[in-house]
Amino acid sequence: MTELHLWLRHEPRTTERRTPIVPSDARRLVDSGVRLTVEESPQRIFPIEEYEAAGAAVAPAGSWVSAPRAAVILGLKELPDEPGELPHRHIFFGHAYKRQPGAEALLGRFAAGGGSLLDLEYLVDDDGRRLAAFGFWAGYLGAALAVRQHRGSLVAPLVPGSKEELDETLRPVAGDEEFTALVIGALGRSGRGARVAFRTAGIEPTCWDLAETRDLDRPALLAHDVLVNCVLATTPVPPFLREEDLDDPSRRLRTLCDVTCDVGSPLNVLPVYDRTTEWDDPARRLRKEPPLDLIAIDNLPSLLPRESSTDFSAALVLQLLEFGVGGAWGRCLDRFHQACRELGIVEKEFGDD
Repeated sequence: MTELHLWLRHEPRTTERRTPIVPSDARRLVDSGVRLTVEESPQRIFPIEEYEAAGAAVAPAGSWVSAPRAAVILGLKELPDEPGELPHRHIFFGHAYKRQPGAEALLGRFAAGGGSLLDLEYLVDDDGRRLAAFGFWAGYLGAALAVRQHRGSLVAPLVPGSKEELDETLRPVAGDEEFTALVIGALGRSGRGARVAFRTAGIEPTCWDLAETRDLDRPALLAHDVLVNCVLATTPVPPFLREEDLDDPSRRLRTLCDVTCDVGSPLNVLPVYDRTTEWDDPARRLRKEPPLDLIAIDNLPSLLPRESSTDFSAALVLQLLEFGVGGAWGRCLDRFHQACRELGIVEKEFGDD
């Protein structure tokens, strides 16, 4: 078997402090015969010295563009806009298989370079269940920020910290007695995280999942103070909120947190906003009277970078130790080829001029 060369890249987004592989799991990979190169990164929660001590080679930030072609480039979020052709195999969350904005351009770069995208969202087992996910922490932070926004205590810009520090801000306060919250997708990873955060704040949320959304009770939805959506649809479903719902005079809903941030996708279950929110402006007002605020941050777990990275890495390292052409990774590759075909993108054969 050919030696696997993993290249852990720097994340160009300044608010991305997570990593898909933590130093202790880097050591596990190296000890298992994986060649590991780790790029320097000014904001990664774990210092480069810990990776070097684990046996990884160190490379400058962004140097993956000149990595050996056989290297597998590992990251989390979006790539920079250049280079225009991508010859490597990349592992990251591409958000490109549901015709999201920029999907065709990204997949076209892979096709032009002869590379491929092994999207972490589609790294699944035989039953279609995600094998490595940040869902719990995304839900936890989504609910935590929603609680603070509803209480009027959410301060910008957001600052990463520890779970202990965050939980201190969630302690029950006077006035919470009438606080009503709804979690949609309550039985999934993100929904479980949201429920835990609400309970940390002393709030018992209403929990909806498939059974409750098949025949959606919109008046009941709008009767809650806070809604946290944890549903990432993979097939068309009726939207949970529509523009006309926001103007319903009986609406009690004041804070909406969309953990999934599927904005721009035709499968978006909350098609009432057209752009995400950011760390320096985490809540955006959708309606002035009665007020309705939106939180839609697409890298929520980066606010707890150490905890979320450690959990994700523990799951991903098991899959990386079995990296190959079949199984879960084979399904990832098949999904990439399918996405290219659906967009009419002709892939360049590996080794073509």
